[in-house]
Amino acid sequence: MLPEERFNALADEFRASPGVAVPGEPGRRGFGSSALKVNGSIFAMLAGGRLVVKLPRDRVTALIGSGAGAPYDAGKGRAMKEWLTVTDDDDESWLALAREALDFVGSAHHSSRG
Repeated sequence: MLPEERFNALADEFRASPGVAVPGEPGRRGFGSSALKVNGSIFAMLAGGRLVVKLPRDRVTALIGSGAGAPYDAGKGRAMKEWLTVTDDDDESWLALAREALDFVGSAHHSSRG
């Protein structure tokens, strides 16, 4: 399955979730153009054929340490501390981490940026 197809299937899982917007504008490019958003904030996106999710900084560190993910660099030459590149290419990992990201970004307690 192509990453785009897997991501589209993932988007379908979240389409009915409250506050969630799925990418629906063909032809858009750039950061967030193929992204899942909750209340206007990105929680998961496709970048370079990989799923990238926003999670708490310590969770990102733990997942990188366990080998489940890699640091995410948006082309600025430094890793973004709350973003994880998911290296597992299976539907279950993608769905589980995307759900976790939705919970994190969608929670009212989330206020830090970056």
